[in-house]
Amino acid sequence: MSRFATFDNLPYYTNKKVRSNSLYVGTLLFVFWIIGATSFFTVFIRYSPNSSDDINKYSATANLKKENGGEKRCDLFKGRWIPDLSLSIYTNLSCPTIPDSRNCQKFGRKDVDYMNWRWKPNECELPRLNPKTFLSSFRGKKLAFIGDSIARNQMESLLCLLSQGETPKDIHKDSEDRFRTFYFPSHNFTLMVCWTKFLAFAEEKKINGSTRDGVFNIHLDRIDNNWAQTLHGLDYAVISVSHWYFRKNYLYEGGQLIGCIYCEEPNVPDLGIPFAIEKAFGLGLRYVNDCKECNKGLVTLLRTYSPSHFEHGSWNGGGKCNRTSPYTEKQVNFAGNSEWELRNIQVKVLESIKNKPEVGKRFEILDITKAMMMRPDGHPGLHWNNLYMKGHNDCTHWCLPGPIDVWNDLLISVLLKFC
Repeated sequence: MSRFATFDNLPYYTNKKVRSNSLYVGTLLFVFWIIGATSFFTVFIRYSPNSSDDINKYSATANLKKENGGEKRCDLFKGRWIPDLSLSIYTNLSCPTIPDSRNCQKFGRKDVDYMNWRWKPNECELPRLNPKTFLSSFRGKKLAFIGDSIARNQMESLLCLLSQGETPKDIHKDSEDRFRTFYFPSHNFTLMVCWTKFLAFAEEKKINGSTRDGVFNIHLDRIDNNWAQTLHGLDYAVISVSHWYFRKNYLYEGGQLIGCIYCEEPNVPDLGIPFAIEKAFGLGLRYVNDCKECNKGLVTLLRTYSPSHFEHGSWNGGGKCNRTSPYTEKQVNFAGNSEWELRNIQVKVLESIKNKPEVGKRFEILDITKAMMMRPDGHPGLHWNNLYMKGHNDCTHWCLPGPIDVWNDLLISVLLKFC
């Protein structure tokens, strides 16, 4: 029977005993049908990925908790991980751009529980990133991740997420595959990653006329122009470095050696990683703020420190990360934690820039450290294409798909405040 059959054609309304009431009953049911149809289309429009309400729900200020008759903005970065069996919108098969170094399932990881958690802020909900909403919201814009391989890890996550809404074009790759650009033509959206180890200018240290692999002279008062020149034309920049400071390095200001990290040499003070991080981020954010060639509306996010989870040794000393579920907040020692200290330094530097009376650009935090300190289960471990590092566990980068995807859930919620 046709779904559009008239009431008179239905068995109940052909009964002659109630035929006289057919007009009344028919009219009543027709009214109910209209109400139901209206409700359906209202819900459909309300939750359509392209609706303004859908965009609003991503805003960091959209979910508010009333206190004493007023309103308080939800802190997206304070919360907990809760079980969630809804699958990621992409897999290692549906996203062809996942590099082997992050493709944990391809290289033998059998457990999947690490993908079945979502971040729950204490005072609101954090929506999952909707690729069509993201692309529609940032139509005609340029977004760059500036930093080391962890910055690239986040870009690769966002690329996988957005590719479920539109297939991007790979339009630029430098000779060392350090600078990449992807373009989403239907939305005129550009996604970039720009490589820098330190934010500051650095050169490998020379010993007996040749460079010594992995030891750098870092000039904390000179910007690394390789990333700085990519700022021009950007609408959004996400800046993050840290891990290259965890090695033997020499620190310079004004062309003079002022100290080192892990050098253990007489007459050269070990100034420590926190000192260098504070200097480097201060230098980088001041450069962005003073950039005359940059867009006046440039929004810069500082993505805080991404923790590693080596256990039973260091990365080159047998360290492992084979846990399969998150920590609770009580299982993480924040007090006196060196990784949490680095996060606090980054937050302090950002606040000092934002509070300057002459601030010229817009700055915000992407504070992922606390959430990720609770995710020892999200790293590749042995499950990566480690051709050059046989037997080493990767407990620094993050599996794709995996908990790093929440960084981009947070990203859209933060950025939409500036739209």
